[in-house]
Amino acid sequence: MTDPPASGICETREYADLDLAAHGLLSGVPLHDVWFVDLPGGGAGRTVADVRDLLGHQAVTRANPVVRVLFALRAGIGRLFGWDGESDTATQPALDIGDELRARSRSAPGAADGPFHLVYELERESLSEIRNRTVHAFLALALIPRAEGYRLYWAVYVAPVGRITALYMALIDPFRRWIVYPAILRAIRRGWDRRLAA
Repeated sequence: MTDPPASGICETREYADLDLAAHGLLSGVPLHDVWFVDLPGGGAGRTVADVRDLLGHQAVTRANPVVRVLFALRAGIGRLFGWDGESDTATQPALDIGDELRARSRSAPGAADGPFHLVYELERESLSEIRNRTVHAFLALALIPRAEGYRLYWAVYVAPVGRITALYMALIDPFRRWIVYPAILRAIRRGWDRRLAA
């Protein structure tokens, strides 16, 4: 009998059953996919901030040489076609989290988060947003304690900004699914094992 995988694509029901603020805020935004990585040990009291410290934009883009090339290629194509300016046609308004959630956030909402902007950061979850001419997307992270340590959920929500969104996502999905996200999750696991597991 083989051991269960320590990371990969997650069943959406498992993620949906978590008690997260993101579920209510993003109820009208399609959930594109959910990933997970199991993080052993770590001790009590770990928060999503610990994972975000491991993540960092530089750690993401340097997850491996292929990911670095893909990010550079996407940035170059984005500049060429003007994809990365604000979209005037997004079907979803900018997310309003309300005063209560804003006050609970451990980091300032709106702060730069790599190519994203932070919507909020709580003890066990965070939400970041990117809005450009290809997508209006959200990245939700949730760090859930387990008997063996923690499980990190990495959920991607995508709202269309026009006809380009479906084509854009179809073009990048193979790279996301087979190269970028697996490499990022492995990088998180390596960083956790090196700095936090013990």
